[in-house]
Amino acid sequence: MKTFEELWKELNNKVETADPESNTVNLLSKGVHAVGKKVVEEAAEAWMAAEYESVDRTAEEIAQLLYHAQVLMISSGVGLNDVYRNL
Repeated sequence: MKTFEELWKELNNKVETADPESNTVNLLSKGVHAVGKKVVEEAAEAWMAAEYESVDRTAEEIAQLLYHAQVLMISSGVGLNDVYRNL
């Protein structure tokens, strides 16, 4: 299990090392538009899981949404403190 902050560190490390095998690095190379589309897709999947599937399936989809939200943050230059300031 990892926390939101641990995921943030992991994703930023992948970016720093520019791992060519990383799905995160690959997605980021496509730009904000591609990342944003994934956020919208994952949000819809989280909603549908919450509406029609189990708690576990909903949690899985929400985790994917949070992952993609962080990738969007990196892509657009938004840091954790920028988000926390608005919570």
